[in-house]
Amino acid sequence: MPPALIALALGAFGIGTTEFVIAGLLPEVAGDFDVSIPSAGLLISGYALGVAVGAPLLTAAATRVPRKAVLLGLMVIFIAGNLLSALAPSYGVLMAGRIVSSLSHGAFFGVGSVVAAGLVPPERRASAIALMFTGLTAANVLGVPLGTFLGQQFGWRSTFWVVTALGVVAFAGIVALVPRQPADPDANLRRELAVFRRGQVWLALAMTALGFGGVFAAFTFIAPMMTDLAGFSDGAVTWLLVLFGAGLVAGNLVGGRLADRALMRSLYGILLALTAVLVLFTVTAHSQLGSIVTIALLGFAGFATVPPLQARMMQQAEGAPTLASAANIGAFNLGNAAGAWLAGLALDAGWGYTSPSWVGAALVATGLAVALLSGRLDRRAATATAQSPLTTT
Repeated sequence: MPPALIALALGAFGIGTTEFVIAGLLPEVAGDFDVSIPSAGLLISGYALGVAVGAPLLTAAATRVPRKAVLLGLMVIFIAGNLLSALAPSYGVLMAGRIVSSLSHGAFFGVGSVVAAGLVPPERRASAIALMFTGLTAANVLGVPLGTFLGQQFGWRSTFWVVTALGVVAFAGIVALVPRQPADPDANLRRELAVFRRGQVWLALAMTALGFGGVFAAFTFIAPMMTDLAGFSDGAVTWLLVLFGAGLVAGNLVGGRLADRALMRSLYGILLALTAVLVLFTVTAHSQLGSIVTIALLGFAGFATVPPLQARMMQQAEGAPTLASAANIGAFNLGNAAGAWLAGLALDAGWGYTSPSWVGAALVATGLAVALLSGRLDRRAATATAQSPLTTT
């Protein structure tokens, strides 16, 4: 594999770390700025909303720009946002830094996938893209737990300083290792936008937002849930996040294989399993052993949804998938924002630290209902095509 993929993976590692690490630092941030835990949780929602907006807008704006220049520009935005977060004198400035850094997220993965695929022969493109995304999974296994540990030992700002430095290294790596790639001469924004006239594309976006939003409803408040209900120490949260990260890596791999075999049936089963895990978490959150098992299952089932949800969007946006794919990344993060916000409302209402899991289960169950509707429309369309006179003659 070309060394340029290492630079892309490092950028993905930094982006993944800054997205998820805040969940392990909510108590520290809340204490520093004298805000409630639910208010600190909105820092996750703000980031997610920034991705939801930035992914399609920046992807569309960069249609005619050389891809290496796009990647470098996105890393500059990422560095600036994390630097602002590290220096933030107030909660509002920290929120602004989170939103700025989030704008680079979706477009980086969208454009980076195209660049990675262009670096290798056609028969190795999937492996190249997978290597770039290894940075994202590594962020959850290594970056988030280590960033949480660093923030707990030396203050949450130290984590953002390290992430800023990662962005600088990734920028230098892209400059040195990624070859120049021209803009796509056949890029057509109007054609990309036309796929949003398809009803199934919107159902795919809804499935993504609801299905993955349930994961973040519970994950956002994992630190106070484990310390207040299960009785873990603050330091143990780091290792629980490692366990969650290991689960998501395995789930991502299994979800991809299942989606290749039977896309919609796999999606039904995974969403049903995720709903069950979140309901289970409302019981096991009071037990240390039960929490350990359920956190691993949450990571596994939560990220097993990612490959089939992304594949479903690519399937329904066939012919012009670039902008739709970026929009789906935005939908993942819109779900993250909604899940964190709704779970925060439940906490503010005094429903306790098991309520985020109930909120998550309700969101995923609704996503499963949307998936079943989408599959039914597929079958109806297939039946209509089979019965069409043009088909039978």
